[in-house]
Amino acid sequence: MAAADELAFHEFEEASNLLAETPDAATASGSDQLTPQGHVAVVVDSGGSYGAEEEAEESDRTALLQEEKQQPGFWTFGYYQSFFDVDTSQVLDRIRGSLLPRPGHNFVRHHLRNRPDLYGPFWICATLAFVLAVTGNLTLVLAQRRDPSIHYSPQFHKVTVAGVTIYCYVWLVPLALWGFLRWRKGVRERMGPYTFLETVCVYGYSLFVFIPTVVLWLIPVPWLQWLFGALALALSAATLVFTLWPVVREDTRLVAAVLLSTVVLLHALLAVGCKAHHEGTPRPALPLRR
Repeated sequence: MAAADELAFHEFEEASNLLAETPDAATASGSDQLTPQGHVAVVVDSGGSYGAEEEAEESDRTALLQEEKQQPGFWTFGYYQSFFDVDTSQVLDRIRGSLLPRPGHNFVRHHLRNRPDLYGPFWICATLAFVLAVTGNLTLVLAQRRDPSIHYSPQFHKVTVAGVTIYCYVWLVPLALWGFLRWRKGVRERMGPYTFLETVCVYGYSLFVFIPTVVLWLIPVPWLQWLFGALALALSAATLVFTLWPVVREDTRLVAAVLLSTVVLLHALLAVGCKAHHEGTPRPALPLRR
């Protein structure tokens, strides 16, 4: 009996020494015994992994809610309001992109970034029409000062004519171009045309270069006026060609050449029309009645 007690005492002493040397062993073994078979013990880390998971779940819920949000119809004001939601820096960046076209620099991909706007094209067209009307009247005033035989009367119809022509050009030509590219997409599967609003946006911003050009047409030097007009036409047409080329190059060479030539020709006709509208037709002064 005494021998058994002495043996138990020695075993208890060895266990105590072992526990003192490796305190984690008891915790691990205890946790193993407390964990039922077939279940997984979850260890909660005190780091930031739990917070990161919460943030990821929150972002997923937000994206899901945004997808489920019903989009307004095209007949409502809210649908078009999103196309005017741009800031000054975005508009200025797109204007700079239209003034500095270069090969390999796609205006839609580098400046619009799948967010076309109507704010810039709308005010560019309105400003161009207004500047054409004002400078056209100023040209007649200056012509009358050089030649008293010319009769001047305010020509307010210039604003209406210029506005209707420019807005029709910016909307109807892109509409025809977009429809043609959509049709060619069915013929050539690799072609990926831009959206209609992206096409309108490109055309609208491409006209900005004509605003300072029309002001420079006040210089009464014909060859200098035509030089400014040619430079403006080259920059504006280059913006369109460099933007459309990644789309039409997937088509046949004949179709691409005819399409780009038509785009440049229509743009040239608009530039010549602006020049003719700016100059106007001076009328001789009426003879004085005796």
